[in-house]
Amino acid sequence: MSRTSRLAGAVIGIVALAGSLAACGGDSLEKDKGGTAASDADKGSGKKGSLVVGAAAFTESKVLAELYAGVLSEAGYSTSVTTVKNRELYEPSLEKGEIDVVPEYAATIAEFLNAKVNGAKAAEAKPVASGDTAATVAALEKLATPRGLKVLPAGAAVDQNAFAVTKEFADKNKLKTLSDLGASKIKVKIAAGDECEVRPFCAPGLKKTYGIDVTGIDPKGVGTPQSKQAVKDGKDQLVLTTTTDAVLDTFGLVFLEDDKKLQNADNVLPVLNAEDAGAQDIADALGKLTDALTTQDLAELNRKVDAERAKPGDVAREYLETKGLIKK
Repeated sequence: MSRTSRLAGAVIGIVALAGSLAACGGDSLEKDKGGTAASDADKGSGKKGSLVVGAAAFTESKVLAELYAGVLSEAGYSTSVTTVKNRELYEPSLEKGEIDVVPEYAATIAEFLNAKVNGAKAAEAKPVASGDTAATVAALEKLATPRGLKVLPAGAAVDQNAFAVTKEFADKNKLKTLSDLGASKIKVKIAAGDECEVRPFCAPGLKKTYGIDVTGIDPKGVGTPQSKQAVKDGKDQLVLTTTTDAVLDTFGLVFLEDDKKLQNADNVLPVLNAEDAGAQDIADALGKLTDALTTQDLAELNRKVDAERAKPGDVAREYLETKGLIKK
């Protein structure tokens, strides 16, 4: 799916897409927790009750939901995964207890709730998310708690905008960070979506925060093969993609570090219905996964599903077994 709505920043795109990560199609949530939208088979002994894990309709969210279901099953719960079209649908279901837990992205869900609580215009004027993970999560908790939601700590895994160049270009110009690129005074053309020209976290932000000399946008899309190929071929110098891009190296590309934290902190974290899923053992089980999961892990899991056509449940199970989070 396209991640271009992330470029909108704090609030732009929330009204149209219900957040930057949930614009794709998917099954509707069934009223019954064991409904047909659930994954093929419930998991776990069910000794401690049943939990429904929600997933948005794109690969990464589905994989994360299966990871959550796996560790909760290991903790003694009967679990099922249900895919819901977008955040506008699954977030109210989470508040109602129709869904018990969802994998979320700190900055995106914080601004979604900011707009929901305060209105889109007010949220756009006063965003609560930033590149500071701790501050973003704290702002999220203030918005989520009164709505009956429990926010668990964020981990190191993050899915946000990222910029890349060819390894050859980076080595030649001694570039490791976006600050390095700005200091080099090299003129760059960005392969991205056409909205990059006006979005604060793309060209304008690169110019303002890093002093990068952006000469134009090549509108080939965010992280598409066409965009990466254009940079590989030297037609463009910089490509906009995401931190969980699993095939960057196949194009000979490397990330430049966002060392001044231009991008908001979209670290992965669980959000739960506090009444139905507020137990400490649930937090403990999910916390072990959060602590283990890295951005690189997430990229590799995405690659296995998208490139190798593996099932999200299968790659999740293999990962959890490898990390010792569930028994083989």
